[in-house]
Amino acid sequence: MTTEVAFLFLGETLLIPHLFPVLEALAAAAPERRIDAWVATSMHRDLLREWLGPDTAVRIRRAPGFRDLGAWPAGRNPPLPAKLPLLARLAPRLIGTRIVVSAEQTSLWIPTLLPMRARFVNILHGAGSMMNRDDRRRKAAALTIVAAQREREALAAHGVDPATIAVIGYIKAGFRQRTHAGLGFAGDRPTILYAPHWQRHRSSWWDRGETAVREIVDAGRYNLIFAPHQRLVEKAPGLRAFAQDLAGRDHVHVDLDSFAMVDGSYTAAADLYLGDTSSQVVEFLMRPRPCVFLDPRGVDWVGDPSYAMWQAGEVVTDPDGILAALDRATARHPGYVAAQRAFAAASLGDASGAAPARAAAAILHMLASA
Repeated sequence: MTTEVAFLFLGETLLIPHLFPVLEALAAAAPERRIDAWVATSMHRDLLREWLGPDTAVRIRRAPGFRDLGAWPAGRNPPLPAKLPLLARLAPRLIGTRIVVSAEQTSLWIPTLLPMRARFVNILHGAGSMMNRDDRRRKAAALTIVAAQREREALAAHGVDPATIAVIGYIKAGFRQRTHAGLGFAGDRPTILYAPHWQRHRSSWWDRGETAVREIVDAGRYNLIFAPHQRLVEKAPGLRAFAQDLAGRDHVHVDLDSFAMVDGSYTAAADLYLGDTSSQVVEFLMRPRPCVFLDPRGVDWVGDPSYAMWQAGEVVTDPDGILAALDRATARHPGYVAAQRAFAAASLGDASGAAPARAAAAILHMLASA
């Protein structure tokens, strides 16, 4: 029996909220369609089983190299099977599939290198201004789904056919399975989320991160959410020990392993944002609030579109100026609100939660026109 749509849950945990809402919307809009969800690990399988429920018609299928991880924390990146061998073995199993949907680029090696009847839909999952668009795999997608017009224009400038790019809004805004993790702070203080980028050349963590965190914690004026990008945990070997040292304080919430790290719970809960170039700031700015950005290397950023988020708050280069900037951020916030709204709109498009239904409609249109 021909599978009409296959969703590929083969990557990191953070991809799931960008892909699952579309699967959920498609299954609800067209329950008669034959839909498969290919999963790389038991963690992916267990999350999908829980969210889809026992009565779903979606088939959850084990990808080649599937790993059974037992009771794996849902927020921690699972050990994935080697991706290229997985894709090489998966491709023949997709021969009878009409449409394949993914939220990462690696799966696009299949239509890039192999003659496939299946048409691939790629969902761009990043929301920042530093996205890599210059990759030949992007041209292999029959349809690329983006949040905002800015991304459509950027991809078109890199050779992707504009006719194959659909602007639908921010899919993750429609993710309904958010953890809403309890923070349990003892005092009624403003809450800061510190969200450094995971790549060293874009991040404040290696130059300034531990110092910034200790200053905030020792000052005692703020509650702190320390729930860094899951890939930072992998890239900075000492981070887990540092986070463990913070545990137990009633004004610090530490999280390195729960699904709340990737589902938007913390960007929704914080009053102030402290970061550098992480795309988490875009989700934070779905509701404008004060931001402070750390620039330990003195980047010449004005006019550079990769640093467009730095128009949304004060940029601090002085290593002794972090607390002072945080202390004045609320008072200065009215001067940044217009820039924050403009940046969020340009990055996310419509963040009302309607994007998953639009993505599902685009996939159904592809099925009807095949």
